[in-house]
Amino acid sequence: MKKLLTTSIAGLAFVWACAQPFNPMNSKFLALGDSYTIGESVAEKDRWPVQLAKVMSERGQKTDAPRIIATTGWRTDQLKKAIQDANLQSDWGMVSLLIGVNNQYQKKTAESYAPEFEELLDMAVKLAGGRKENVFVVSIPDYGYTPFGKPTQAEISRAIDEFNSVSRDITARKGIKYVEITDLTREGLSRPEYVAPDGLHPSGVMYSLWVERILAALVPRR
Repeated sequence: MKKLLTTSIAGLAFVWACAQPFNPMNSKFLALGDSYTIGESVAEKDRWPVQLAKVMSERGQKTDAPRIIATTGWRTDQLKKAIQDANLQSDWGMVSLLIGVNNQYQKKTAESYAPEFEELLDMAVKLAGGRKENVFVVSIPDYGYTPFGKPTQAEISRAIDEFNSVSRDITARKGIKYVEITDLTREGLSRPEYVAPDGLHPSGVMYSLWVERILAALVPRR
């Protein structure tokens, strides 16, 4: 593993990347997750997987419009069932995974989250044809820094940190890319343009910052 330091206008963050370079077998992109992946309360064009595919193609890494398997409110177990029900082939050039906020919100423990997250990550690698270099995990945003979460911000933030610690450790152990975006979301109360009109989810502007972080991990500009 090696640690790549990147910056954004939102501050300093770490992007963990495995030693093997991103080398997709094709242009197919599968995005797995929950409300943050389906882009609750933003237009389809502003969803981060859609933005990512567009920017990657513009930069010379041809990427199809993403297949998104995600629904607002999904926990890890619900995502697992949806993936199984979709009967997907193991031929995706790139697979992303962002899941866990609803486990936390519904008072599930980080300990119960760990094996379910690991199973989903193994499924993601399988869907990428066994090429773990073409899989990446995005950290869970901190909704404590939104108008919805503000009253219990400290409690939410502690829990999000705990869940992210679990997913980060599992991802690192497997040598898979882990993209940290949680710090960006912690500017939501001071930067209202980072929050969608529903007062809870990220805006398209925030998702564009995520995309820059993800690009830095996948296809760094020379």
